[in-house]
Amino acid sequence: MIPLTKEDIDFEVQAALAWHDDDACATISTLLEDIRHLRMQLLLTEGAMSRGMTRGWTPTLERK
Repeated sequence: MIPLTKEDIDFEVQAALAWHDDDACATISTLLEDIRHLRMQLLLTEGAMSRGMTRGWTPTLERK
């Protein structure tokens, strides 16, 4: 994955805020819901995935 520059991150933040009409609370709420959904998807994938398919790699919920 290509690292994002500060400008890329700033653009994404502004786009997310614009999507919610500059309502920071609504933006944060949506992002938290997205995180919750993606964590559930990761847990489901981990349960269905075989170790041979990933050569021993297992997903983690937290950043390292």
